[in-house]
Parts: sequence; C-alpha cells; structure tokens
Amino acid sequence: MRLGLLTACLPGESLADVAGWAGAHGYRALEVAAWPDVPGRDWEASHLDVAAFGEAEAAGVRALMDEHDLEVSAVAYYENNLHADERVREQTHEHLRRCIDAAQLLGVGLVGTFVGRDVTRTVTENLRLAEKVLPPLVDYAAERDVRLVIENCPMEGWHPDGYPANLAYSPELWGWLADLGLWLNYDPSHLVWLGIDPVAALEAHADRVLHVQAKDVEVDPAARDRYGVFGRVIDRREWVSGWWRYRIPGLGQVDWQRVIAALHQAGYDGVVSVEHEDPVWSGDGERVRHGLTLAERALAPHLGA
Repeated sequence: MRLGLLTACLPGESLADVAGWAGAHGYRALEVAAWPDVPGRDWEASHLDVAAFGEAEAAGVRALMDEHDLEVSAVAYYENNLHADERVREQTHEHLRRCIDAAQLLGVGLVGTFVGRDVTRTVTENLRLAEKVLPPLVDYAAERDVRLVIENCPMEGWHPDGYPANLAYSPELWGWLADLGLWLNYDPSHLVWLGIDPVAALEAHADRVLHVQAKDVEVDPAARDRYGVFGRVIDRREWVSGWWRYRIPGLGQVDWQRVIAALHQAGYDGVVSVEHEDPVWSGDGERVRHGLTLAERALAPHLGA
C-alpha cells in the first residue's frame, strides 16, 4: 500500500506546489481534484482542467509526478449525479465524462465520485433513477479502461433535513452499487459515526474496494445524547451535526491498526488517500499541511513496504 492525499484540501495552490510538498513529506500518490473552476465555489479545487485536457497536459502531469516520485491514484470529482435539477445533473455528468477522458489520457484507471440523490424523491424512487442514469456513465468509463469508485459518504449536508443524500452510505447499498458496475472508494470515518463497524463492513465487501480514503471522526457521546443520531434540528447549521466532526487520521475514533490490517488481509495493494476535512487543522495552507504531516505520521507505520 502507498500513502496518498486528496488535493482538494489545498484549493488555492497549484498542482505543482502540492506535488512538491507531498513528495517531500512521505506521500507517494495524489488523488487529484478536478472540479470545474466556478466563481464563488472557492472550497472546490481544480487541480486538473479536464475541460481543456489533452495529450500535452497529460504529459505535463506525468512528468510532474515522476519528478516527485508520485503517482496519480484517481481523478476526483465528488458531485451529485442524481441532482433534482435535470439541467444541473446533465452538466455534472458531462464534467464526469471529461474526468474519465482525463483519467484515460493519464493512464489512471479510477475516477472518484458520488451517486448522490434527488432530494425531492423517495429513496426507492432514487434507486430506480440511478439504475437508469448511471449505467451509461459506467459504460463510458469502461470503454476507456476506467472504473468509477464511489465514496461511502452520506453527504447529509445536501439534504434540507440532514438525511443521507448520497446513496452509497451503508453496506446495505454496496451490493446494489456492484450490480450497476460501480466500485468502492472506502472511507471508514463515515461508518463510525453511523454506528457501523468499519472493519466488519470492509471484510464483507473488500473485493469491491479499489481505492481507500483516510479520514477520522471524533464523536461526542454526551452531545449525541442531546441531539440524537440525526443531529441538531433547532438552529441547524449545514454540515454541522452537533455531536461529531471529521478529524485527521489518528485524532479520532477510527482504529487504523484494525482497518489497515483488514486491508492487508484482503490483499489490497492500492493507495490510502488522506482526505483532510479536519476543522482544527484548517484555515490556511500552513495549518492544512501540518494536518497532513500528522496524518502521515499516524498512517505510515501501518502501511508497510
């Protein structure tokens, strides 16, 4: 296994700057963020301009990775592929296709995304919608030797009441994903706050895991006693549950020794990509990089050669 990082945590820096720092600080792979560069959405990183990506750009990225002894583990575009607005949904699908094209040019076999959810429909209606609109994207990727890996994040902030808005959040759904030709970008942090044993879930579905994201989660049981598992309701703030928050690996409740041992046992030999969403080690590039340093120190001893 190799240690990587998702570049989205450094949206204001160039890919060259991120690669230079990562290669010098124990990282061997980058999961490269490829959101469209949209004004007013500064929290989304655009480290690959997939809309204008050709052979010359791919050669430049490959040379950059070689210079810093890195690989691209996946192209990353985590967006709502079942958006209620059909115009927005098609724009999302079009950008996802460009991410797939870029992955093909780079010789990268994975593109990370979400299933998403139309929040105006029931879960059952969304399952039927996904079965209609996602297979053409799976086929488009397969024709280019690329596979779509789905992160198991609930994306509760997309739902007006904080309910899951990415229909890949629980192991119950992972067999359904497989039937659609979708694979897993396994992140144990989400499972912990949902009350699911991340190791048991991994062991049952390890054959579907093609990429791993490393994020931790800090749970406050006393606050959960006040708000319940669905989180704060009165004066609700988007993306803030009131009883849990994401942390750098090693600073939360994920048992990384057990998780990585289970990956070893399953024969996983891919990338473990740090997804930095820790509010304590955020705010500026220096703090983010310090958080990434803490993550490397926590995870590297478990990964092996």
